[in-house]
Amino acid sequence: MTVKPVKTPPQLLPPNPTIGVFDSGFGGLTVLRDLLPLIPGARYIYLGDTARLPYGSKSRETIARYAVSSAKFLEDQGADLLCIACNTASALALEDIQQAMPIPVVGVIQPGAEAALAASEASPTQKSVLVLATTATTQSHAYAQALNTLGLAATEKACPLLVPLVEEGWIDHPVTAEVLRIYLNEAFAEAPNAQTLLLGCTHYPLLQPLIGRTLAELNHPMTIIDSAAATAASVAEYFPANPTGAPATSRFYATDSIEKFQRLGSAFLNQPLSEVHLLDLGG
Repeated sequence: MTVKPVKTPPQLLPPNPTIGVFDSGFGGLTVLRDLLPLIPGARYIYLGDTARLPYGSKSRETIARYAVSSAKFLEDQGADLLCIACNTASALALEDIQQAMPIPVVGVIQPGAEAALAASEASPTQKSVLVLATTATTQSHAYAQALNTLGLAATEKACPLLVPLVEEGWIDHPVTAEVLRIYLNEAFAEAPNAQTLLLGCTHYPLLQPLIGRTLAELNHPMTIIDSAAATAASVAEYFPANPTGAPATSRFYATDSIEKFQRLGSAFLNQPLSEVHLLDLGG
C-alpha cells in the first residue's frame, strides 16, 4: 500500500503581499494570469530571464545559478514569497532556490501533481496520468517522481514543437492541431488507459481549448489539469482573503528584448503589458 505524504498547511503571510514570479521566459505569465484574481491586493513582480533561455539546454548547475540569481533579485525587490513559474527550474533547481531564499518558494511541479491526485480521488478510475511537457522536463522525470510519490502512475510525453508554435501565435492553427494529434496518438500508444492529462509546461494552458477539441476528435476524453492554475492556487494558500479589494499592481522585468516580451507576454497574460523594464543579471 502506498503511503501518501501529509501536506502541511502553509503559514499565512500578511495580506497585500509582494509576490515574485520567475520564469526563464514568457510561460510563467500564465501562472501570473491565474494569480491576479486569487490575490487581488498583491504587488506582483515578474522576471523573465529571456537572455539566458532556453534553460533546458543548460546543465543543472547552470540552471541553479541562473535561477538563484533571479530569485535573489526578486527578494531584493521586497518579495514575501517567490513562485518559480518555470518547469525546468522547478524540476532541476527548486531545492537550490529554497536553500538560498529566506522566504517561501513555490514551484510548479508539486501543485500540478497534487491537482492530479485530487482528480483521481474524485474519480477512482483516474489513477494513470499522462504528462505533456518539454524535453528537458520529461528527461528530469520530476513529474513522474512527484506523481509516483502520491500513488499515481505517470507517463511523460515530450512535446518539443508546442512551445515554438505557441510563441509563433499559432494557438488555434491547423499545423498546431496536427502536431498535437501526433503527440497524443504516440502517448496513447504507450498509456492507453490514462484518463488524466497534466499540462506540464506553462505555455500549454494557451492550447487547452485545442487540446480539449483534439481529445474529443480522438474519442479519448480526459480530465485536463492545468499546472499553472494549480500553482496559483497553491500560492494563494499562503495568504488570507483580502477583504479590501485593493487592486493588484504588476511590474515586469526581462533580461532581453523588452519589445518581444511585451508582444508575446500580452498574449500569455491576456492583457496588454504597458511597460517592461530591461534587467542585466550578468552571465
